[in-house]
Amino acid sequence: MKKIASLLLVAVFAGAITLVGYKFFIEKENFTIITQTSENGFVNTSYTPTSAKGAGINEVDFTTAAENTVNAVVHVANITLRKSPTTIFDIFYGHGGSTVPQIGTGSGVIISSDGYIVTNNHVISKANQLQVTLNNNKTYDAELIGTDPNSDIALLKIDAKEKLPYLAFADSDQTKIGEWVLAVGNPFNLTSTVTAGIVSAKARNLGKHQSFIQTDAAVNPGNSGGALVNTNGDLVGINTAISSQTGSYIGYSFAVPSNIAKKVVQDILEYGNVQKGFMGISPAPVNTRDAIEKGINNIDGVYIERIEPESAAEEAGMKIGDIIKKVDEITVHKYPDLTGYLSTKRPGDTLNVVIDRDKELMELPLTLKERQQLVVPEMGLEVRNLTEHDKKVYRTKTGVKIIGVPERYRGYGLSEKVIIKVDEVEIGNIDDAYNAFGAISKYDKTVITMLGSNGERDRLIFQ
Repeated sequence: MKKIASLLLVAVFAGAITLVGYKFFIEKENFTIITQTSENGFVNTSYTPTSAKGAGINEVDFTTAAENTVNAVVHVANITLRKSPTTIFDIFYGHGGSTVPQIGTGSGVIISSDGYIVTNNHVISKANQLQVTLNNNKTYDAELIGTDPNSDIALLKIDAKEKLPYLAFADSDQTKIGEWVLAVGNPFNLTSTVTAGIVSAKARNLGKHQSFIQTDAAVNPGNSGGALVNTNGDLVGINTAISSQTGSYIGYSFAVPSNIAKKVVQDILEYGNVQKGFMGISPAPVNTRDAIEKGINNIDGVYIERIEPESAAEEAGMKIGDIIKKVDEITVHKYPDLTGYLSTKRPGDTLNVVIDRDKELMELPLTLKERQQLVVPEMGLEVRNLTEHDKKVYRTKTGVKIIGVPERYRGYGLSEKVIIKVDEVEIGNIDDAYNAFGAISKYDKTVITMLGSNGERDRLIFQ
């Protein structure tokens, strides 16, 4: 036992001596020397304080915006009365039958404490009766004040005894791509539903020369006419449409910018209809062979291909080939940028337009005018108000000049004729023409009275 203890003690001492010897005589010291030179390896970083909650959605509080919005968003019911056949004679002869009410639903936004409500035109279209239900479940009959099908905006009014919660229009031009927004409405009759997303794009064109805000906030049938608000609860848009092959939300939705909706509402209240200011230019179409051959397919701005006679653009000194780069403080990258801003203006408003002419930037003051041409319904003729030159040539002070004829009517010699009467309706300007052609019945004959360039009068009968 003593022998084992002695061997263990000797082993411990030997190990200690070996370790000390290695440290002092064998191991080499390693040092890292840091020198301050101009070519250092430091990485520049942001010194912005970070949140303990982390980045992203945790940084945003949606509760205040939601609380301020849900009580100002209403449920809109569109009640339409339609006849339903009850016998086989009703089916074949189209008379009789029972009246069946059909109900469509959507949303609306209260914009004043006395009960004015903005919604979509397609929500209330062809309604025999309109009903509005508030978030507190009170229901009111609503009066239709006015509509604008072009912007898909309609204005309603309810009479409530108490002052109502409402949302004020914000400046939609200040919204930014990537900004958080909330969509508030009544999808599938689920009242007071709030969804969140971001502004995905601005100035989207859905084929109507309109300028929409695109968002990925979930919007479904029934959301139409509801509110799109930012995280402060400011109304930046009226939810209008979704992009879907199924009819339900799949990732994209669109809203009428609040600046456009606000202007439409103001016009309806002040004038009874929407006042639209026009520049009188036509842009070159993009993504066409002609645009590619001319080298204008990828231009940043709006390339002017045509200027209407006696238009605001002509009077401002614009020329074909000019590229519109900016209007007031709005940078113009594509045509919807321009049309979206013009939708907030009226005839008589003066704009500062920046154009690129032969690679030189120029500023031109431009005063908007009333629309001078349009396409009439039913026949699809493009007509224009008469210029002073036209009045002399055609020897008339009233009428509209045909400047575009659809393919199916090109064999009738209509081009360059002046329409002075449709049936028994005198045509003084393009508004008269629009209303007269809109009243044409598909089942009755239509008589159009026209003038030629030498003053001869023609009457064409269309069945």
